[in-house]
Amino acid sequence: MTMYGPVVIILAAGKSERFYASGAEHHKLDAELCGRRVLDRTLESVQQSALPWYLVQPEAAASGMGDSIRRGVLATRQAQGWLILPADLPLIETKTLIQIAKALRDDAVIVPRYRMKNGHPVAFGKHYLPHLTALSGETGGRGVVKQAQQSGRLVNIDVDDIGIVLDIDTLADLQTATDECLRREGRKDRDAVIKADGT
Repeated sequence: MTMYGPVVIILAAGKSERFYASGAEHHKLDAELCGRRVLDRTLESVQQSALPWYLVQPEAAASGMGDSIRRGVLATRQAQGWLILPADLPLIETKTLIQIAKALRDDAVIVPRYRMKNGHPVAFGKHYLPHLTALSGETGGRGVVKQAQQSGRLVNIDVDDIGIVLDIDTLADLQTATDECLRREGRKDRDAVIKADGT
């Protein structure tokens, strides 16, 4: 795969422990959301962005988010940066991914916000390659983000996309995402009617 610009690293190696604990009988990425798997919806949004991407899947030797980030970045080390996207964000909009990718600079870290709440993907410029490849275990990129903030390299971008904060950790989260999905589908149906009527 030829790497140009930033790459979306999709983290799909989690064990879904909180989802099972909430009463689920299957992994959250296999859960159905408006007729499709959670993972499939996330992948579709990424693929429609035309950004290069890499899916980090379960591996026996890996044990946490830090391991997943490191594996994804090492596999795409020629990229100009990385958008770290947990796979349980099925309603993230393609336009959001493009907006973050376009804003990313080599020495910057970008954190998107929806109504003042931080979300994903968090994006890291090429400058942070050694920081990201040094991660391990359960330690994610929070420390790297904090370091960027202290050095004045953290950029917050406000986006009109609730999908950046609607992660699926429990069955209640899945219901919330389903409600939003149905709202969006209803909106699309209304738009189609308006176009057909020419009004």
